[in-house]
Amino acid sequence: MLKHKSDEVILVLTFLLLVSNLCWLMSPKKVKECENTAKKNVQIFLLAGQSNMAGRGGVTKEVSTEGTITKVWNGFVPKECKPNQKILRFNAALKWEEAHEPMNYGIDCLASCGLGPGMAFANEILKKDSEFGVIGLVPCARGGTPLSKWQRGSLPYDDLVKRAKSAEKDGGIIRGLLWYHGESDVKGGNGSKVYKTNLEKFIHDLRTDLNSPNLPILQVILPYPKEPFKGPYIEEVRAAQLAINVPNVVKIDAKGLELGPDGIHLTTPAQVQLGHMFAHAFLSLKNFSSFFKFFPSNIFS
Repeated sequence: MLKHKSDEVILVLTFLLLVSNLCWLMSPKKVKECENTAKKNVQIFLLAGQSNMAGRGGVTKEVSTEGTITKVWNGFVPKECKPNQKILRFNAALKWEEAHEPMNYGIDCLASCGLGPGMAFANEILKKDSEFGVIGLVPCARGGTPLSKWQRGSLPYDDLVKRAKSAEKDGGIIRGLLWYHGESDVKGGNGSKVYKTNLEKFIHDLRTDLNSPNLPILQVILPYPKEPFKGPYIEEVRAAQLAINVPNVVKIDAKGLELGPDGIHLTTPAQVQLGHMFAHAFLSLKNFSSFFKFFPSNIFS
């Protein structure tokens, strides 16, 4: 017997969310799974980090008549993020499907999933290089996870490795990691003090576990938050991110990108802009004679 009425409500809501998620994943009308991806030589990109990588663009708060506050995506998809037959998404069921927003749906969020940088990134790559081939996006972001949760043995890290390995089974090649992280560590605790050490360990472990010692990392440098978000350790985390001294890491400074009313999540236009920044940073790697040749750590803005 449940002791409180609120416990019953929470249990029912949790069950309904689980059912809706399973229905969304299995519905043939909602997604179009892609067969024979092995023949397409998919160019795979991993999307990981926290809620800004998961996507909160266009997510607003709604208050019900009972006073309950929920976060819901407004459904707006700008032209830069429209579906493209050459862009695939590796869904929560470990299947390739035609990519669409919200990219991170089913990975760590349902109704609160909004627009992220992934589709804008992929569309911009294809716009600049029509011969690039089929792009496969593998969403792995987890909102609210400090860097200590992205270490071997933790769910976010282990799931990232699992999804990455599953995605490349059909013959694709992992071309890079798009990484946006740090919002939790700027709020407090000891995370900011060891951020640089933990991030360098994360990069080393991921490259080792994926057997890709030169894996390019496109790393976002956090923008400065605004009220009402409290981020007293923003300077420490930004300094740690800027100080990363690991080959094949391109740093993308998000300072100045537009933030939503919560003071920490990027707006839809800012997510599109960030997606383009990711794309231009990745395409800059073509200046090197071999994609997997080491290049120095640098800042891209």
